[in-house]
Amino acid sequence: MVSAVFHSPRGASLDAADSPLAPKMIATATMDTSASTLKDVKMATPKIPFDWRGFWRQVVPPILGLGLLIGIWAIVSITTASNIPSPYDTFQQAVVLFSDPFYRKGPNDQGVGWNVLASLQRVALGFGLAALVGIPAGFAIGRFEFLGRMFNPLISLLRPVSPLAWLPIGLMVFKGANPAAIWTIFICSIWPMVINTAVGVQRVPQDYMNVARVLNLSEWKIVTKILFPAVLPYMLTGVRLAVGTAWLVIVAAEMLTGGVGIGFWVWDEWNNLNVKNIIIAIFVIGIVGLMLEYALIKLATAFTFEEVKS
Repeated sequence: MVSAVFHSPRGASLDAADSPLAPKMIATATMDTSASTLKDVKMATPKIPFDWRGFWRQVVPPILGLGLLIGIWAIVSITTASNIPSPYDTFQQAVVLFSDPFYRKGPNDQGVGWNVLASLQRVALGFGLAALVGIPAGFAIGRFEFLGRMFNPLISLLRPVSPLAWLPIGLMVFKGANPAAIWTIFICSIWPMVINTAVGVQRVPQDYMNVARVLNLSEWKIVTKILFPAVLPYMLTGVRLAVGTAWLVIVAAEMLTGGVGIGFWVWDEWNNLNVKNIIIAIFVIGIVGLMLEYALIKLATAFTFEEVKS
């Protein structure tokens, strides 16, 4: 009787474990446990609410600013008896204009797309030449005190000169409108790169230079290993300022030199008294300048330190 009491549960346990249904029962129990665990995790995970505060801060202010501009524009159009086209009329004209931006009907009758590309080409040439000359010159002026004292008065004298004052010099020297415009971009956009690069070199901590002197580094290694990484934020700031200056200069230069370009297109539309196209050109110039600025900001954030990113 006692043996039956103690051996019966043991035997029953062995029979259940040896049963062919045992693996299926264990798997079913495991699946039920996993499903229950996942359900508990889903129920425990809180739903992230939509960041309405960030939405209002990032999206709404630009929309309100654009709406304010359009509202003022519409009021001015009404008060001037439609001498200034309304936003709606200008939008309709823009739809027609950008339906075929790359048409060609003659040397002085081309789409807005060709004019923008021609201006960007001139800006790229003038700005590229300014970078090739201005950045090394900034390193030299900032690195050597004698060169800094020598060129600082010249930079202070020439930097405030208006771009239009340089254009006649370019026309006289290069005997052509296109090289004169490129020369004007070059001479006006070189100063921000020279000044910012020189300031960056002068602000390199003296400890870095003392280490270079102790290690007996060559001038090339000082420039490439110490100065260039430290000066890169200042240099890219100068590049950003220079490209904005170059885009401003090309519009003014093309108004005087003629040919294909966004500045000439604005002047030609003024001669035709087409105010709608002039307003469209203003927006095109602003959007292209904004895109150039944004591209250089992305370049700066990719290659410089956290203080530049902020």
